[in-house]
Amino acid sequence: MKALQFERTGSLDALHLAEVDRPRLQPGEVLVRVEAATINPSDTKNVLGRMHRTTLPRIPGRDFAGVVVEGPGELIGREVFGSGGDLGFGRDGTHAEFVAIPAAVLVDKPKSLSFAQAAALGVAHLTAWAGLVNAANLQPGESVLVTGVTGAVGGAVAHLAKWLKAGQVFGVVRRATGPTESSAVDVYVNLEAGDLAEAVMAATGNRGVNVVFDAVGGPLFQPCLRCLAHGGRQVAITSTGDGEVSFNLRDFYHREARLFGADSLALSLEESADILRALLPGFESGCFPPPEVELCTLEEASQAYRRVEEGKAVRRIAIVP
Repeated sequence: MKALQFERTGSLDALHLAEVDRPRLQPGEVLVRVEAATINPSDTKNVLGRMHRTTLPRIPGRDFAGVVVEGPGELIGREVFGSGGDLGFGRDGTHAEFVAIPAAVLVDKPKSLSFAQAAALGVAHLTAWAGLVNAANLQPGESVLVTGVTGAVGGAVAHLAKWLKAGQVFGVVRRATGPTESSAVDVYVNLEAGDLAEAVMAATGNRGVNVVFDAVGGPLFQPCLRCLAHGGRQVAITSTGDGEVSFNLRDFYHREARLFGADSLALSLEESADILRALLPGFESGCFPPPEVELCTLEEASQAYRRVEEGKAVRRIAIVP
């Protein structure tokens, strides 16, 4: 079968199209014909050597949607999607024509979505759930501030918050919003217009928000902490530069604030499947809008990896083998 593969890390030049054997199924596994598999920023970081759990040689790729073609008879022809666990890191991933998946973690593809749209759901929504539900334990009626709200993860967080019956959802943007406005965001906070914390405090009657989901990190880390209400929780999923941040510890403990880290890589395939099953009603009902997806072939995928790494991909990019 055709697959993307890398035998070394450190440069995207290491990624190449290869002809490899189909996966040999282990007990309890099925073979899925990949109909679409998206490229995530973590996939490019994987090839660049920033994912230390990866073993080589490796086929990358975390998200997928496809059809079961080998396994128990009752599963053949089943349309599925998924993500998570060690896909693309400790076991061969989804940027190939076929992938081996444990049958127990199969999740039915939302009928209302195409394969490419379903393949673009995984990492973003798993990260949103890991931060908003598992870490912050968001409760109905609580307010949420989301940085990077126009991105895949930030957008998923905003819609998840609304689906979970949050109170006001604030979305942080770098400049005034246009046609990309989301129905899940009640109030946009434009960083060009002034200080983030001052704007949030003014909009909340000086109370602050119950939860901050920081999908940007770096220079927004401390301003986000200043947006928290007393007893508020902040979730960090990424950072910039050397990863170092600073904040006012006295202000932090007087607020009785809580700081959580959330990493979708820590979710097993089983945990990821449980989350995606829990989200299925939201995907089917349209509470989570279908992602905008651009298609490419395996032959074009190396260049698509570069666009993702350079931040030049406007839409999610799905490989269609």
